[in-house]
Amino acid sequence: MRLRNIPRAEGVLQAHPIVIKEENNQKGKWNQIFGNDHPIYIEIGMGKGQFLMTLAKQNPDINYIGIERYSSVLLRAVEKYEEFCGRDIVPGKEGMELPELIVDPELPNIRFVCMDAGLITDAFAPGEVARIYLNFSDPWPKKRHARRRLTSKEFLKRYDQILAKDGRVEFKTDNRDLFAFSLEEVTEAGWTLEASTWDLHHDETMNQGNVMTEYEAKFSSMGNPIHKLIAGR
Repeated sequence: MRLRNIPRAEGVLQAHPIVIKEENNQKGKWNQIFGNDHPIYIEIGMGKGQFLMTLAKQNPDINYIGIERYSSVLLRAVEKYEEFCGRDIVPGKEGMELPELIVDPELPNIRFVCMDAGLITDAFAPGEVARIYLNFSDPWPKKRHARRRLTSKEFLKRYDQILAKDGRVEFKTDNRDLFAFSLEEVTEAGWTLEASTWDLHHDETMNQGNVMTEYEAKFSSMGNPIHKLIAGR
C-alpha cells in the first residue's frame, strides 16, 4: 500500500509531547516517561490508535505505547488523540500555526512512537513489556516475504527478548491464511498457544471485554469473521 506523504507530519510529530523521539534512548527507562511503575503494554502497527486510546481510558493503571512505522499514519493517530481528548484541534493543519500541544491530564498513560517494528529490541529492555498487541497486521501474502509478518518466528524471537516472563502476545486478523500461518509459527517457535478462535465475535469467552479496532468494526460489518490468538512462553 502506497501512503501519501503529508509534509506537515514530521513537524507535528516532533512538536507533540505524546510522540516519543529517540526511542532507543528510553530503553529500560520507559517507566520514567510515565512517572510510575505500571506495566507497559504496546501495540505494533497501531494505525489511527482508537484501540489503544480506548484501552488507556479504561485502564489508567496500565501504560500504553503505540508503535507505527509511517509518519503520515502516526499523524492521523495524533489527530485522533486530540479528538479523543475532546480538543477541537487539528495539529499543524496547512495554513494554520501549530497550537500548543500537551499530554492530556485525563489520558496520561499513552505515548506514540514512529519506528520500524523490526528494531523493537533496540527500544525496549528485556522484560520491560508486559503485553504486545498485533491488530490486523499487513499479511505480506507472498511466501518470500513471510519473515516480515509480525507473527513470524523471526518476530516472535524479538518479542521473547522484551516480554516479561508472564508476558503475552494478542493477535487479531480477518485474514484466514495469515491466521493459519500464525498458529503454526507460534508452535514452531516453541511458544504456548493459550487461546484461539476463528470467530471471535461468536466466542463468548474470548470476546468478553473485546475492544474493537477500526478495521475490526469495518471487516465485521462486511460479514468477515475475526480470528484471534493469545500466546505466551
